Amino acid sequence: MLNIILRDIPDVHANLLPITLTRPVADIRSGILTIREKWEHMLPGVYSYLTTDYLSVKYPCIYRPDGDNIIISSHILPTPDMVEAVAALKIGQALMAGDEELARRGTPDEEPTERLQHTEVPTALHHLYDIFRYNDIALEFDFLLLTQSRQSQPISPTNTIIGNPGRVFLEDGASMEGAIVNVNAGPVYIGRDAEVMEGTCIRGGLALCKGSQIKMGAKIYGATTIGPHCKVGGEVANSVFIGYSNKAHDGFLGNSVIGEWCNLAAGTVASNLKNDYTEVKLWNYPKRRFLRTGLQFCGLIMADHSKTGINTMLNTATVLGVGVNIHGAGYPRNFIPSFMEGSTAGLYEVPITKFLDTAERVKARRNVKLTPVDIDLYRHLYQMLDDYK
Repeated sequence: MLNIILRDIPDVHANLLPITLTRPVADIRSGILTIREKWEHMLPGVYSYLTTDYLSVKYPCIYRPDGDNIIISSHILPTPDMVEAVAALKIGQALMAGDEELARRGTPDEEPTERLQHTEVPTALHHLYDIFRYNDIALEFDFLLLTQSRQSQPISPTNTIIGNPGRVFLEDGASMEGAIVNVNAGPVYIGRDAEVMEGTCIRGGLALCKGSQIKMGAKIYGATTIGPHCKVGGEVANSVFIGYSNKAHDGFLGNSVIGEWCNLAAGTVASNLKNDYTEVKLWNYPKRRFLRTGLQFCGLIMADHSKTGINTMLNTATVLGVGVNIHGAGYPRNFIPSFMEGSTAGLYEVPITKFLDTAERVKARRNVKLTPVDIDLYRHLYQMLDDYK
């Protein structure tokens, strides 16, 4: 059995903050699956992570004592040709795409003795906005990976399918009634025990993962991923919900990334386009300033356990750290560090005990426990708050 280590490149992990404050890069959802799940489907083995020190307690690294490890750069989305090339590596060899290392065989701290060039240009997550920008590519790939040679559950005749019905796939226990589904621009995947309620309009691609719901009358534009155990309503376009988060009511969300255990209250609207149509700048944690993105459209980046109050209005390219609670009238500033609460009238730090109490109640609603390892992780982030501003 291969021993496979998904290694976070420090600069990439830092550029993907705040989403990676609470997870390794390989646990980011892109398309239907997380990056780790993609590799697991295509290259069987024993998987572990090589990530930043404080995350390694929850996400430990497993080394083979003989040094025969396949070490994959965790921000790379796999393809069949790449997987074949990685599996063929010998100890001491590295697989490169130009100057970027895709994978190596051996140990992380030993330089490869031979570098092999891979001609395929990989799709990779280098920046926060790459998560939604490349979601269409990832969704198409995952749809084929998961559904080829398999039979979808029957599609109810109450639905209207525009395009090839073969581009709609329902897993066991999935329910979709009275929806209008256009698959001409991308496939639609409805996961196990997920539900699309009546009156929903979908323009693919869409991934609705295990146990999630799209509420009545929602309007979903691709390429959108709704991770497991989410509830989503209103209008959503080209956004990624990693999982266990809610946007159950009306309000617009576009070109956005939402972490886990988040809640966007009724009427929350997040702008994804500036009034003057100029290039969007986004907060960058390593540089501690707003950097150009080259994009015209960029919405909300929301890390785990963050929330908005009803009718919250968010500026284009707003970044919220872990455990942020925003409410009240007006537009808050477009970067708010972790563990802050308030409104345009003022922000204050949330005591860690209050945050942990809320997190425990939120997780209990999905029958998930807040573990001692989780608590230690959040306490570490709280103590290091100044480092992540």
